[in-house]
Amino acid sequence: MSNETYFNHPTFGLLYRVCRLDDNQELFTTLYAQRLFFLVKTMPRKTRFEPVSRSDARLLVEVRLRNLRRLGVFEDYQELQVIYKKTFP
Repeated sequence: MSNETYFNHPTFGLLYRVCRLDDNQELFTTLYAQRLFFLVKTMPRKTRFEPVSRSDARLLVEVRLRNLRRLGVFEDYQELQVIYKKTFP
């Protein structure tokens, strides 16, 4: 079973989920280039896409990593660490 999540954006095409940041926030990037990043906020009856810079996206993932480590969720932390190293070499 795959944990990969995709979303079809009307302008930028297929987006790939990098990680979940919060209960209603996820970080997505363009599937092939991984140059454009979007903060996707899911709200009742509405989904908002906010473009974020690569450095802001990196910072959001780093904050998520710190939170996972602090909470002691080491399996999720290790999985996200691998994604972080692939996405932000």
